[in-house]
Amino acid sequence: MATRDLTTSLSAALDDAVIEPFFAVDLEFDSAPVYIWTGLGTKTISGKNYQGLGDLLNISSVEETADISAKGASITLSGIPNNTNLALALTEPYQGRVGRIYFGVMGNQTEYTEVFTGYMDQMNISEGPESSTLEISLENRLIDLERKRVARYTHAYQISKFPGDLGLEFVESLQEKEILWGRTS
Repeated sequence: MATRDLTTSLSAALDDAVIEPFFAVDLEFDSAPVYIWTGLGTKTISGKNYQGLGDLLNISSVEETADISAKGASITLSGIPNNTNLALALTEPYQGRVGRIYFGVMGNQTEYTEVFTGYMDQMNISEGPESSTLEISLENRLIDLERKRVARYTHAYQISKFPGDLGLEFVESLQEKEILWGRTS
């Protein structure tokens, strides 16, 4: 976590003699967002109610590099009962949905900052006799830079993107056109 992301009040809270740090996670599923945090009980942060999972929530280290590279993170939920909670994980479309990780400090006023935003990529489930472990991999938003952009330089494609634009109207007629350069023959 870079110090450039820390607010003055969060930096001051980290300098206190006794601090209560926490992590919070937003997982934006289609049916309903999931808000969880590393404490116990329900914690309201910015108007959202986060369910406390305590030690059952584990967040991997969040790397920041000097170069432009897409480093991911993972969130592990352990002790999930083998019932409808697991069924939701199996049936809910999740790939490409947004996930956010926050770091904060509790005190007179809860201070926090976003340390990672990415897209849900893989969900691995390890089933046990009574409970399961769910690991969700988040890929960095920079992964979009590596995604291929498919574009055709045709009149039809240009019209689909920009209706009324005739800039590529004659491109297709140039495909087999013979162009004489220099002297005529």
